[in-house]
Amino acid sequence: MAFEIKNRKAEFQYFLLDEFDAGMVLTGTEIKSIRAGKANIAEAYCKIKNGELIIINMSISPYANAGYAHHKERGERKLLLHKTELAKISRKLKDTGVTVVPVSIYISEKGWAKMKIALAKGKNHRDKRADVKEKDLKRESDRGFES
Repeated sequence: MAFEIKNRKAEFQYFLLDEFDAGMVLTGTEIKSIRAGKANIAEAYCKIKNGELIIINMSISPYANAGYAHHKERGERKLLLHKTELAKISRKLKDTGVTVVPVSIYISEKGWAKMKIALAKGKNHRDKRADVKEKDLKRESDRGFES
């Protein structure tokens, strides 16, 4: 995985419980934009609709060299998972406070665009503060300072 687009907010705002790798149904201009690094998944979320996992609000910028075939920048895109994984996700989504968030997009070794998604539970303000404090302490210890 040399190329990766990350959702940096995901780990800060959620406890990531279980991760899955999902394929993505894309058009030609969408995959070209993703390979150019012109995608954003910070505000995106996933939802099960008609028995399929859909990513909503993912932004893929228009491809600059596209002729007449343009794609919508923000739209619903289908994610591809095995039936057992989809069943597991739908069972877990029935729990209170559990959601599916995109963690990263990467290009696989075979050249396919893949998305790493995670079942997640939201953090409260206290948990977020503790994470920031822990991160600051780690940064100071890496520099060699004593706190």
